[in-house]
Amino acid sequence: MSMRLGPLSKVIGAAVVGLAGAGLAGSGLESDAADVYLEATRPDVQKIPIGVIGFQDGATTARAGKEAAEVLAADLRRSQLFTVADTSKLGLTLAGTAGPDRQKLKQAVESGVKVLVWGTIGMRDPDYLLDRFIYDGGDDVAAGKRYVGPASVLRQMAHRVADELVARYTGEPGIARTRIAYVAEKKGARELFVMDYDGRSAKQITTDGFLNLTPQWSPDRKYLVFTSYQSRTRQNIEIADLATGKRSPLVSLSGLNITPAPSPDGTKLAFATSQDGNSEIYAMDMQTKTLQRLTVHSAGDLSPSWAPTGKELAFTSDRGGGPQIYVMSADGSNVRRLTFDGDYNAAPAWSPRGNWIAYVCRSEQRQYKICLISPDGEKRAQITSGQSIDDSPSWSPDGRHLAFSSTAGGKTHIYMINSDGKELEQLTFSGTHNSMPAWSSVEAPKVEPQGAEKK
Repeated sequence: MSMRLGPLSKVIGAAVVGLAGAGLAGSGLESDAADVYLEATRPDVQKIPIGVIGFQDGATTARAGKEAAEVLAADLRRSQLFTVADTSKLGLTLAGTAGPDRQKLKQAVESGVKVLVWGTIGMRDPDYLLDRFIYDGGDDVAAGKRYVGPASVLRQMAHRVADELVARYTGEPGIARTRIAYVAEKKGARELFVMDYDGRSAKQITTDGFLNLTPQWSPDRKYLVFTSYQSRTRQNIEIADLATGKRSPLVSLSGLNITPAPSPDGTKLAFATSQDGNSEIYAMDMQTKTLQRLTVHSAGDLSPSWAPTGKELAFTSDRGGGPQIYVMSADGSNVRRLTFDGDYNAAPAWSPRGNWIAYVCRSEQRQYKICLISPDGEKRAQITSGQSIDDSPSWSPDGRHLAFSSTAGGKTHIYMINSDGKELEQLTFSGTHNSMPAWSSVEAPKVEPQGAEKK
């Protein structure tokens, strides 16, 4: 079966793998999948026991302090780097601005809770003042810091505390302030949205009233690159400035121009175009706009995904008779087939750590699921299960989580899951269709003013 891109309805309907499924979802091929090698993908790291005592709220009500503590605890759990202890069992409470009893803090640390964090929330009209304190042993509080911002960024303050705790105790950047771009149905159209990594604070980016698909972040998190359907016969790749809302065309070749993928350093854009009659992958220099054709094949090639080194690309091709994942060098040379198990493997997403490539696989039960494969093809794992259609995997910048879309609840929504297949969490709830998630790198763009003062 050819993977030439078919009618628009095939591309934007309930496609199993987004645009990678165009013209392929109806394949009647039987699976000859062999037994696969499954392994746990949880990073080999010793989790740090931490206790979130809370935030004493002296602002207006106790709601702000409760929300900040809940956001912080959830961020720390999701990081997979901390075990969040139940501080109520340790007798640790907040009373006024003095903080918890110092002797009980020492006893908690001696009992195995290595880090304790708490704070206060006050007002300096019109802003909140959030003071954060850390204790990790010794006679004195280890660190204090003040954050200042309007009530609208309270959750961002808590996210920032989480990221700083991750950096302080692990040396890694936290992901709590990252964001996820996605496609949502709005009045019968497909529009781009951006939300916080935990599914909150969604903001609409496009208002075309038609189709905008496959968003991808620029490495500096300032722009979204995406496919814009100007009509039913023409698709361009555009770039949108998130700060100003300004949009500009990047690729306007004849035919379909789809599945854009900025390189890790932002100097190139890989994409697929049908200007040659079937779908081929090109790379464009972002400065000079010079094009380089990477694939030359009678079969269809699309959905490029860069290795974190920028030296290789994974992509989908049906040159072997059905959609499979292939890898090539960044100049189009050294093409090799990566997936052999099953008759349908598409939509690759290379892990930022470089150790896995996520993709959409069709299981022996004929269900579309999220799978992982190592770049050498030696290890493979299926990390989602059930009767749903799971699609469009996108990695968190720490390589510990994946966002993807799923029909698990009867409607299409975006979910988060650990890379070992545990801790499934639904992120979107409104509407009937939310899909094609794309996770930003660390340090999400600031949507509203936010300040911080050292204490």
